[in-house]
Amino acid sequence: MSKDTATTSSVHAGQGGAAKTASRSPFRQMLSALLHDKLAVVGLVIVTIFLLAALFAPLIAPQNPYDLAQLDIMDGRLAPGSQSMGGSVYLLGTDDQGRDLLSAILYGLRTSLLVGITSALIALVIGASLGLMSAYVGGRLDSVLMRIVDIQLSFPAILIALIFLAILGQGVDKIILALVVTQWAYYARTIRGSALVERKRAYVDAARSMALPDRSVLFRHILPNCLPPLIVVVTMRVAYAIMLEATLSFLGIGLPVTEPSLGLLISNGFEYLLSGDYWISFFPGLALLLLIVAINLIGDALRDILNPRREG
Repeated sequence: MSKDTATTSSVHAGQGGAAKTASRSPFRQMLSALLHDKLAVVGLVIVTIFLLAALFAPLIAPQNPYDLAQLDIMDGRLAPGSQSMGGSVYLLGTDDQGRDLLSAILYGLRTSLLVGITSALIALVIGASLGLMSAYVGGRLDSVLMRIVDIQLSFPAILIALIFLAILGQGVDKIILALVVTQWAYYARTIRGSALVERKRAYVDAARSMALPDRSVLFRHILPNCLPPLIVVVTMRVAYAIMLEATLSFLGIGLPVTEPSLGLLISNGFEYLLSGDYWISFFPGLALLLLIVAINLIGDALRDILNPRREG
């Protein structure tokens, strides 16, 4: 009798656990799966540290590296751990202008993350809206939009960004605009493929039969079911936007010296690599590498978690 009772209790407990799992929101399930992936957790920790460091850079940086009153040219190209003439210790050394590299990296992270995240989000809104309309309306609109997407994706993103920056000039707003132009097509193509599948679902026919506005059908019914692939793409594109901005700044056509990023910091020390002053480029490059790898680790984990063919 007690054995049957124990068996029944275990069955009920199992059903209760399954029901509890099923009742969790998709976001909480995704977050739980993400936290069980060790590499994704490493990526989350690194990205969180970098975000906090960038956010509080004015409070934690030893100096404002772009305040000329705080710079001393006599402290230029000091090795990591060196002490300045004023008694300050430069943990990561200084560049040729006497800027503390740790402070410069913290401020550079602010610019790189601002440009990468902002451009990716704006491109997401534009690309997702156009992709949804293209899939939902179909016909000539779909053909025209997708041909534009095909043409843009046939050109290297860096070439398009170079052309725009050559026309618009330097500046944070200019490079954000250039990155939006180079990225929106990826989101449009991704969401169109998902929306074409969702458009044939029964819930879409039901929404139409209730005479709901097309905008409501698109953004309240179809869009939420297209989010999984979009979440993966936007994660990857943020990393790509940061890398592309760093490349453009390294080439000297991205951001001006008054609005530094990691790419510009790497460029500043590139000419000193062979003279032994490796740290001027090495530490900003290491920070950029860690940031991009961490974001990609999160993106890879999300791709596996949100894969509809994933065995569960």
